[in-house]
Amino acid sequence: MVVSIFYSKMIKRFLCLLVVLSFFISGCAARQISSSSPHVTNYEQRGPVGEAEIAALFDRWNQALQTGDPRRVTALYAEKSILLPTLSNKPRLTPAEKEDYFRHFLEKRPFGVIDMREIEVGADMAVDSGLYTFTFAKTGEVVKARYSFTYRWDGSQWLIASHHSSVMPE
Repeated sequence: MVVSIFYSKMIKRFLCLLVVLSFFISGCAARQISSSSPHVTNYEQRGPVGEAEIAALFDRWNQALQTGDPRRVTALYAEKSILLPTLSNKPRLTPAEKEDYFRHFLEKRPFGVIDMREIEVGADMAVDSGLYTFTFAKTGEVVKARYSFTYRWDGSQWLIASHHSSVMPE
């Protein structure tokens, strides 16, 4: 009888210990999942994102164009991204291909102005689409085009994941 009471108490203590350990382990796993999930931690670090912040990304890109340095412009694109440019039929996938495009594009000294836009914001992605006009200081040429920028949050900044631009078909 004494032995069975002893074993019964041992089993209850063992089961309590298992329950406590399982709560501890599941808590650690939940913390590990949330800390490795860029969606959760990045959103918490940067806070809510509004349309004004996404609209300012075009200004950042346009200011990079004003430097005349294709590397400054290319640095705004994510490592894995695509540029479907206005003045070229060739999709640009690598940083070197994008830099090559911008080297020639920047020779004309472009300045862009947004004519109309729609912005959609998600947790880690945002899309800015619309119409813009480029004036080329070197030639005086004015080009109206359609555009879409898709931005991806990389953990510390918004980078361009895809950029499509095409001359208006007028």
